Amino acid sequence: MKPVWIVDDDESIRWVLEKAIDRENIPNRSFSSAAEVLTALEDAQPQVLISDIRMPGASGLDLLSEVKARFPAMPIIIMTAHSDLETAVSAFKGGAFEYLAKPFDISEAVDLVRRAMQENQVSDAPEQLLAATPEILGKAPAMQEVFRAIGRLSHSNITVLITGESGTGKELVARALHKHSPRKNRPFIALNMAAIPRDLLESELFGHERGAFTGAQGLRRGRFEQAEGGTLFLDEIGDMPLDLQTRLLRVLSDGHFYRVGGNQSIRADVRVIAATHQDLEQQVREGRFREDLFHRLNVIRLRLPSLAERKEDIPLLIRHFLAHSAKQLGVEAKRLSVDALEFLMRCDLEGNVRQLENLCYWFTVMVPGQTIEVKDMPQDLIRKNLPQSDTSPDSAGSQPQGGSSDWAALLEKEVATRLAQGESGLMEAASRRFETVMIQAALRHTRGRKNEAASLLGIGRNTITRKIQELGITGAE
Repeated sequence: MKPVWIVDDDESIRWVLEKAIDRENIPNRSFSSAAEVLTALEDAQPQVLISDIRMPGASGLDLLSEVKARFPAMPIIIMTAHSDLETAVSAFKGGAFEYLAKPFDISEAVDLVRRAMQENQVSDAPEQLLAATPEILGKAPAMQEVFRAIGRLSHSNITVLITGESGTGKELVARALHKHSPRKNRPFIALNMAAIPRDLLESELFGHERGAFTGAQGLRRGRFEQAEGGTLFLDEIGDMPLDLQTRLLRVLSDGHFYRVGGNQSIRADVRVIAATHQDLEQQVREGRFREDLFHRLNVIRLRLPSLAERKEDIPLLIRHFLAHSAKQLGVEAKRLSVDALEFLMRCDLEGNVRQLENLCYWFTVMVPGQTIEVKDMPQDLIRKNLPQSDTSPDSAGSQPQGGSSDWAALLEKEVATRLAQGESGLMEAASRRFETVMIQAALRHTRGRKNEAASLLGIGRNTITRKIQELGITGAE
C-alpha cells in the first residue's frame, strides 16, 4: 500500500493527522513545505496527498497545480482555515478531491482519507478562474456544503435547482455557478417569474415577432436568445403558469423554441438554473407544477440554509454589510455594541440575509453615533423580539434580551451582599473581573484571534492588547 502524504507547516496539525492515520494502520509520511513534497515526488508517489493551503513558499494551490500536472489521477485533499467560496472553488477547479475546513473533526478527516484512497481518477486541472464573483460569505458547516457544491459543479453545464427561503441568496449562488462554469464568458440573464405579469411572461422568455399581438411594433429577442451560450436564471420558478411550463419543458427537452407569433425554430444553447422558495413536490401533487418539468429542473438540487441555520455567520455578515453600506454612502463604518450583536443573534430574522443586509443599511443611515445599541434598533424589531415588559426605549437599552436581566440581578445582589459585609473598592475589582470575562468569552468565540475579538467587543486592537497584558489573559493570537 502506498502511503498517505501530509504537508503542513504547522507541526501540531501534522502530528494529529499522523496519529489518526496510524491508528487506521495506513502508512504515512509528513512534510513541512511544498518544496519538500516536489523533491520527494522524484522518487516516490503517495496514494493520497493532504496539503495545507497557506504555507511559506509555494502554497497548497501551487502544489495542487504542480502535482495534478504530473499525476492527474492522484487524489489531493486541501486543508484550509480560510473556508470561503473562492478557496473552495479554487481547490475544486484545480482538481482537488475534497477540501477540509480547519478546525476539522479527526474522524471526518480519516473518513475522507479512506474515500480518497478508493478514488481511481480525478478531473484534470482546468483553466484559471476569472475575476471574483459577487461575494458569498459564510463559515457555518451548512454554507461550506454550498461552497463545495459550487466547486464540484464548476466543470459542468448541468441544470441546477436552487431551493431555500426568501432572502437566503439564491441569485448570488446562481451567479457564482455561472462565473465558475465553462460559460463564464457568456451572458448571465435573470428573470423573476413572480415579477412579470402572466400575459407578458411568454414574450419575456421567448421574444416575439412584429405584429404578434397588440403593441408588438417590432421584433423582440427574449431571455433565451439574450442568454445564448450562457446561463438563464429563472427565479421563483414555482410561479410559472402551467401553459408556459409546457413550453419551457419543450426547450429543455429538444433545445429549440419559437418566438411568439413566429414560425421559425430557434436553437437555444443555454444552461438553465432555476430557484424557488416553494415546495415544488407539493405543487406537483396538487397539479400546479408539471412533474416532467420538475424532473428536468431537479437534476442537481442545491438547498441554501436559512439564517437561523447559520447564526454563527451573523457577526461576519454584519461587519461586511456595515462596511459595504458605509463605503457606498461615503461615511465611516459603524459597529454594533456587544448587547446589540447578542440581540440580533437572538432575533427571528424571517427575511434571512437580505433582511440583515437591509438592517445594516438602515443602521448606517439612521443611527447618529458610531456604536449601534439595542435602543437604536427599529422599534418593530424590538417589539417583536423583546418580552413585552422590556419593549420601552429605556428598558431596551438596559435589558436587550430576555435573559440579560438575570445576570444584572445577580450582580446587584452580589454587590449588596459585599457592601453589607463592609467591603470597599468594589468597582475596580468588579471592573477587572467584568473585562476579563468579556475578553475571554470573545477570544473563545474567535478561537484566540484578538483582532477579531476586539472588533466584536467594539474596542480597538491596541486596547484589547493592553487589556490582555494587564489582566493576564492567555489564549490570544
